[in-house]
Formats: sequence, structure tokens, C-alpha cells
Amino acid sequence: MPSRLELTRQQILAFRRRVGRLDERMPEGAESLRQAAWAGLQDSMPRAALLSLHARVEKVESSTWEHPSLVQLWGPRYQTYVVPERDFALFSLGRLPDNPKGRLRAEQMAERLRLHLRGQRVRDREVGQALGMNPNAFRYAAPTGTVAIRWDGARAPAIWTVTPPEIDPADACRELARRYLHVFGPATADGFVRWAGISRSAAAGAFGSLEGSLLPVRSPLGHELLLATDETSMRIGQSSPASARLLPSGDAYYLLQGAERELLVPRADQRLRLWTSRVWPGALLVEGEIRGTWRRAQHTVRIDAWGRLSRRTRDAIEAEASALPLPGVDRCIEVVWEA
Repeated sequence: MPSRLELTRQQILAFRRRVGRLDERMPEGAESLRQAAWAGLQDSMPRAALLSLHARVEKVESSTWEHPSLVQLWGPRYQTYVVPERDFALFSLGRLPDNPKGRLRAEQMAERLRLHLRGQRVRDREVGQALGMNPNAFRYAAPTGTVAIRWDGARAPAIWTVTPPEIDPADACRELARRYLHVFGPATADGFVRWAGISRSAAAGAFGSLEGSLLPVRSPLGHELLLATDETSMRIGQSSPASARLLPSGDAYYLLQGAERELLVPRADQRLRLWTSRVWPGALLVEGEIRGTWRRAQHTVRIDAWGRLSRRTRDAIEAEASALPLPGVDRCIEVVWEA
């Protein structure tokens, strides 16, 4: 039996940046937006998805998140996500509970919303008042593939019902697992559980259905799995990273848990500054490594670098900040470097 492919930290991070489109921006267009959102774009922080797009695609504007090829829904872990419209089923039906109790709750909530909304778009808060329910409970209907939302970050989201996708939930979950492995690989079924917010049995079933297309590898975290089609790209190793990228809170590149975080940010003190107990700051990606954090308030972007940066690097970071397609900001971006 051939030995497992041995992967280094450098190979893994270079691969993830490459498949995550963070080394070089893609040209504008619907297909580039789909590639940028291959594993979905978390949008629980207002317009985080927009800034994730900006880090990956050229000529992104403040309204790009509303592109006709993109939609919003309550996706993995019931968080707000922007996903490609054609992939709506994967991020909704692909997470349908596989246990009778959970599936019944989802289907009953979806039916209740359908009967109340009757094709209308209504703020979830108003629907909650009408039905005498906490509107957060409506998220449980999302995995049926029949609930879409629009949240602009300022007011309660509007919700409406759609025709359920014509795909078996198990097939949708399998493709969602494939997306996860491609963007976060190498990975494990347990990691898929945490990322997607599904049961261990559902994750095991999805990974089992991919048997024959997965390659066992050994990473610094132990025995993991890689899509066999990604082996060549993984073997390439180091690429030419971008000078700087400002990744928003919840960006897929650092949407990690446990030991996965140690691989990305080896120092414990720096991990505490990036993955805080409250709202995460943005991540400062410099020449392929997380080198600090950033936060924004109106037109002011504050950078907390974890070490000394060259003047050239600081210029690249300031250029990135100045180009952020921020909605509602009518002044030039001011960059403040934290002491």
C-alpha cells in the first residue's frame, strides 16, 4: 500500500490561498463571483460578504453583493450567507437534518411560513409578531430549501418562500462536502460537522459517498482527507501571494476551529487577538501570512499589526484599505496604525 502523502503547513496554506482566490484577483463577472463564493460567503457581520468578494474579484462595488447571480440565505450554522443562486440547494437542502425530529421541525416551520407569507416578502420581525414567535426560530426552516432572505445590515431581514430545489438532500450534502474539502482541505468529517452545523451521521454519510474520490494524507494535524482532484494543485506548494488583503470577520480563509487555527496562526497570543470571544476582527493577510487584525468604524480603518512592517508593505495595506467598496461612506478612508 502506498504511503500517505505528507503535507507541510506551507503547502496547505498556499493551496488554500490559491483555491480561495486570494493570491490574485479574478476578473469581474458572474463566474468569478461564483468561484469566490464556492464555499459560501458569511455575511453575519454587515457586508462581510462584500469585502470577501473584494478580496478575490476585481472591480467589486458596494452593490456587487446584490448581483443577480447571488442570493442570501440562512446557511451553515444558520448564519447569514451570500451564495451563488445556482448553488442555493447545496447551502440549504444540503443541511436538512437527517433525524426525524429535526426534519419535522424544519418542515413544519417552512409550511407555517409558506401559509403566512403567501408569496410576499416581509420583515422577519413582522412575521414573528403576527405568529407570536421569536423570528430567530424561522432559521430552522432554511434547510428545507424553501426560505430566502435579504438583509442589508441595517434593518431586520426580509424573508420569503421559494419553490424547493429538485435535488435529493443526500446529493446536496455530498456536493456541500466536496465544496468544503476543496476550500478547507485537507480536512475531516468532524471538521465538516463544525463548519456546516450538521450531524455526525450526515457528515459521515457525505464523506462515505465520496469514497474513491478522496486521498488520505498526513498533515501537521494528523490523518486527513483531500479531494483526489486537488492533489496536483496541493503538490505545487508555495505560490506568489498577494502583498496584502484585508479579510472581513468570518471570511472562509480563517473560519476555523480548534487545532485548525493553530495551523494558520501558530502563536497562541496572536490567536487570541484574531479569534476573540466576541465579534472577530478582520484578518490582515500579508504575503501569505496572517500578520495582524483590522477593524473599521465609518471611514476609519484601524490596523493592529503583530510586528514591524516595511514601508512598502504598509503602503500596500493602505492601498487595500482605500479601495474597500464600503457602502454609505462618502469620505476617503483614513488608516490608523495602532501602537
